[in-house]
Amino acid sequence: MRKTTVQIDEKLLQKAIEAIGAKTKKETIEVALQELVRQRYREALRKELGTYDLELTLKELERLRDEG
Repeated sequence: MRKTTVQIDEKLLQKAIEAIGAKTKKETIEVALQELVRQRYREALRKELGTYDLELTLKELERLRDEG
């Protein structure tokens, strides 16, 4: 890990700290970066998989979830 100096909008950082309940600025930034990466991976996965039309009733969907 390496030390990096950046300028960050203090009001935005404070909002982020409050939003996630972080104890430190470092924790806030790390959580934000992890979430950004997860979000981009999900987007890429959605693009890769595409969409599927499933004609399932709510009962059928619940049954499939219970079996899994």
